[in-house]
Amino acid sequence: MLGGLWASPNTLLGLLAGGIGLALGARVQWRADELAFAFGRMPWFSHGALTLGNVILHTGDSLDVACLTYAHRAGLTVEPCVSLARHERAHVYQYMVLGPLFLPLYLLCGGVSARNPFERAADRYAHTGAGWWPAAPSRRGRGWRRLGRHEPGCRP
Repeated sequence: MLGGLWASPNTLLGLLAGGIGLALGARVQWRADELAFAFGRMPWFSHGALTLGNVILHTGDSLDVACLTYAHRAGLTVEPCVSLARHERAHVYQYMVLGPLFLPLYLLCGGVSARNPFERAADRYAHTGAGWWPAAPSRRGRGWRRLGRHEPGCRP
């Protein structure tokens, strides 16, 4: 509960954006596993998802889809698809720890980028179910691992 309260300034932003989305045809549901309201069919940003506190805004019909990792999309490695729901759940957890500090720290770490430790942690959590907190940078370079080819049903 304290994490939800700490994340509430960002959650309010997400609810405001989701409310606008509802007026434009979006759908909302409570996702207990993600501890978040999920607004699907968001009309104003390109394919994908964005988390604000305990709110997930996404363009699809469901969060229960496979998607490519940030490193894979950036061409840094070949990795299997991950669960979009689990990736966004990791961001909810990160918000619940950092609260209003999350967005400034996220932007300082590179924003929407394969090099952002928050995104790498969310991809790791989506792949393994563990490690949603950003790890310390590796001394041996980028730390990208080759895990195999992506599945044909992945969303870019």
